[in-house]
Amino acid sequence: MIMTKSITRRAVVIRGLVVGSIIPVQTFVSSVIRAESPSLDPNDPTAKALGYIPQSTKSGETCSNCNQFQGNAGGAQGPCTIFPGKSVAAAGWCMSWVKKPA
Repeated sequence: MIMTKSITRRAVVIRGLVVGSIIPVQTFVSSVIRAESPSLDPNDPTAKALGYIPQSTKSGETCSNCNQFQGNAGGAQGPCTIFPGKSVAAAGWCMSWVKKPA
């Protein structure tokens, strides 16, 4: 037995208003997330605990090629999932470094 359900004009209008109100909020949140975060201080307690340094000494291991790095390719710094709200140096390194998948 197939059940058909008719959609009323009121339901369409309400759903349209809900979707229309979500789009500006999503745009605002996205712009806030992408906003430039302050640089991570190497003396920050979390940075110290994870051995963060702004200039990597490990060959081929930098924040820019780490799976946790969320910055743009070629950028000098960017956000990192390990240090929320802070930007890390693309040339940096910490103990949480994991190679980005190819």
